[in-house]
Amino acid sequence: MSQSLKIAIIGDYNFTYNSHHATNMAIDHAAYFLDIDANYYWIKLNEVINFKSLQFDQYDGIWIAPGPIKNFFFLHGIIKKIISKQIPILITGDAYKTLIEVLISTYLLDTKNEKLISENLVEGEQFEKIVISPNSKELNQLYENYSNIELTSNRYSLYPKLIEYLNNNIADIDAFNQFGEPEIISLKNKAFFLACGFCPQISSTRERPHPIIYTFMKACQIPIDNG
Repeated sequence: MSQSLKIAIIGDYNFTYNSHHATNMAIDHAAYFLDIDANYYWIKLNEVINFKSLQFDQYDGIWIAPGPIKNFFFLHGIIKKIISKQIPILITGDAYKTLIEVLISTYLLDTKNEKLISENLVEGEQFEKIVISPNSKELNQLYENYSNIELTSNRYSLYPKLIEYLNNNIADIDAFNQFGEPEIISLKNKAFFLACGFCPQISSTRERPHPIIYTFMKACQIPIDNG
């Protein structure tokens, strides 16, 4: 009998939004290859913001979905709640910037009130192609047999000193894009906490599940002490 996983997808689901539909499909793609049953539940931000710590522990994994995001204040609070959890966590799309903002706030990195992260550099409500350049052994392996061309509607420039501090103390910069900007980061001392500015789910197919999502789902299979 195949294993059954319970995945929380945090976001305000909109069936007309391509990346939301792709999120569901990408989970199915990975589950098929892993030969597991994956039950996923979209939970609205205004519901998750009221979760107690133990409520997150009922899930094998948490995926913070791309926008449209109705309340970034709620999203900020939710990321602050889950950042201490050891449950596998994946962030794709719009919430990538919110994670960076949470890290800046948590570690008091903005003492001079400087602008440490740019506004969205993608013009209009559209997707643009980015080229992923892996910066870690793990990401090199994931993209070894997979196209490094991804689609994103969000791209940000980080202040160089912020990148340096994050990389030295808080997060690993797992990949850059063709503009030399961090595109995939993972938090240190976490079994699986990965965030990317693009939407890997869009390029996932039943025949070739996206390796990032496949790895996330595989991590959800491993029992983790939630602390």
